[in-house]
Amino acid sequence: MKHALVPLAPGFEEIEAITIIDILRRAGVNVTVAGTQPGPIEASRKTKHLPDCTLDEIRAEDFYILVLPGGQPGTDNLRRDPRLRQIIQNLNSRQCLLAAICAAPTVLGDAGVLTGRTVTGHPSVHTELATQAGQVSNARVVVDGKIITGQSPGAAMEFAFKLVEILCGPTTVAEVNSGVLARLF
Repeated sequence: MKHALVPLAPGFEEIEAITIIDILRRAGVNVTVAGTQPGPIEASRKTKHLPDCTLDEIRAEDFYILVLPGGQPGTDNLRRDPRLRQIIQNLNSRQCLLAAICAAPTVLGDAGVLTGRTVTGHPSVHTELATQAGQVSNARVVVDGKIITGQSPGAAMEFAFKLVEILCGPTTVAEVNSGVLARLF
């Protein structure tokens, strides 16, 4: 089974993080939620969430996919974390999957893994992404090789199901969606 890492930094976007974690776990993906700090992490709308562990307690080698939720100031907090940059570079060097939604694709860009790629993100970061990637799309979800990006909280369900499709296949998407009833793709 593919193991997913979802880091949470203070100010993360709740819809994106919780949707990703929920849908991946419904699909049977082993998801570890790691906080950038110990204890509960306060999200962008002031809800508090308890990660499984901290980034200090994980080993990048244990994961096949990294999924970054966006939100502000969550994305800025992820960008400033040197541990996360090392994790991104480790997974990228092993040809693992790197996924980010909303403003979080800029974190992948800062780590130097978007060069020549087509990506999407929240319109507020398109100008910055244009300097980090090959092309910026207005699509809600974009897959370019091992890089998967999503546009915004409104695309979180589609983004999460695209991750399930890539990790587990279309049969699992159909099985999970039989209970969720999302409009997909």
